[in-house]
Amino acid sequence: MNKKILAFLIATSSIFISVSVAHAEESLSPLPKISDEWRFEVTPYLWGAGISSTLFYNDRYLNTAKLSTSNVLGDLKSGGMISAEAHYGNWGIMGDLVSATLQTTGSNTVVVPTRKYGGVPVQAADKVTMQQNIITGAATYTVLNNQSIYLDGLAGVRGIMATATVALNLSADGVSAGAVDSKSVSTADPIVGFKGRYRIADSTWYIPFYADIGGGGGTTNMTWQGVLGVGKTFEKWVDVSLAYRTMYYDMKGDGLLQKTTFKGPQLAATFKF
Repeated sequence: MNKKILAFLIATSSIFISVSVAHAEESLSPLPKISDEWRFEVTPYLWGAGISSTLFYNDRYLNTAKLSTSNVLGDLKSGGMISAEAHYGNWGIMGDLVSATLQTTGSNTVVVPTRKYGGVPVQAADKVTMQQNIITGAATYTVLNNQSIYLDGLAGVRGIMATATVALNLSADGVSAGAVDSKSVSTADPIVGFKGRYRIADSTWYIPFYADIGGGGGTTNMTWQGVLGVGKTFEKWVDVSLAYRTMYYDMKGDGLLQKTTFKGPQLAATFKF
């Protein structure tokens, strides 16, 4: 009899726990709710972007460079990445900042032939620094909002500011000489696009998505960006997502970066209040 009562209590407890979890999952939605009150989101993230680019310096073709995510993280000197949104009713504003400084150094010894001393070894050392800030700002309007999908249209501007600095130092027999040169480019381009979330099977899991396209401002022929991933809402005030993000820039003939693609995984945490 005691065993039957114990089994009944365990079964009853299991049912109540299952119902409670299901109710919590049902009441906790990863999709925003539209209301006539302000709501805010702040999202710090880490974007491990690899880079593929055709490099021009002083209007001369240098190289087609490809850096993997590990290369970029290894050369990263400093950086910060964050996005934020504010909404009231269907209208909203959003902003995104990617700031990074990459630095790489190298050295080589070359033998320079001379008439008087024969071959003289010369130590050549170089340091290349790339500073880059990408800022996106846009106004948004919610065009679709139901239990399965949340969709915003957006229109705004993306600006990029990049500076490349090359420092070269030559030394031989205790005598050294150096030179430093740099070039900067900045441009702002209008963009249009959409962003949102798709809820997976009425759960707390969702698919975040983002896309925009633009160009025609400053030195840019075209720029576009896309994000697609998967996320989970853990509480009403926080969710975490893992996505793959790609950004493309095609600058005009005198641009520092032509046909440049930044792409890689992005890990983000969104705080809502």
